[in-house]
Amino acid sequence: MGLHRSAIPVAVHDILERGAVIPAHPLALTAERKLDQRRQRALTRYYVDAGAGGVAVGVHTTQFEIRQAGLYEAVLENAIEAVQAWSNRPLAMIAGLVGRTEQAVQEAKTAAAMGYHAGLLSLAAFKGASSEELISHCRSVAREIPLIGFYLQTAVGGIALDADFWRRFCEIDNVLAIKVAPFNRYRTLDVVRGVVAARATPRSRAWSR
Repeated sequence: MGLHRSAIPVAVHDILERGAVIPAHPLALTAERKLDQRRQRALTRYYVDAGAGGVAVGVHTTQFEIRQAGLYEAVLENAIEAVQAWSNRPLAMIAGLVGRTEQAVQEAKTAAAMGYHAGLLSLAAFKGASSEELISHCRSVAREIPLIGFYLQTAVGGIALDADFWRRFCEIDNVLAIKVAPFNRYRTLDVVRGVVAARATPRSRAWSR
């Protein structure tokens, strides 16, 4: 077992339970389209100074491709080092996790080793998969890091996920939260139905204090 939610600092749990802005981190590039480490750190400091409750790294539309460019580790490392050097206040550090199971598990291990608290799990690579395959994938990744579910709109590559999927997802022990962004009221209600059916409201989980 990798990082379990019970090992996350209480202050970070409180940020997620209370609610906070956790922006998706954009990507800073040079004119040569290379990672601009200095400006990337400046973006992170900007979010911290603006009062964000944390930062989600490797999840923005300008950052999905960092995997193909071999920049996943560099971008995650840049962000968490900038946060640790700039502020002493608690911040929820979220890493994007994508791809099929082998890739997502490896990304989860990388993020956990760097000190990230949770992984925002995209299921876009599982188009056409059964609910059983999806849940099996989620469980495998959850063994490495606490999960935040990600309901991405189908217009940009997400897949439709019914209430029963969200119920089963919420029943996974190492699940922390869900980012609900299908941009469809009925699909949003499916998430709510799943959460309620799983009795997975924040106070229903016994956080370690």
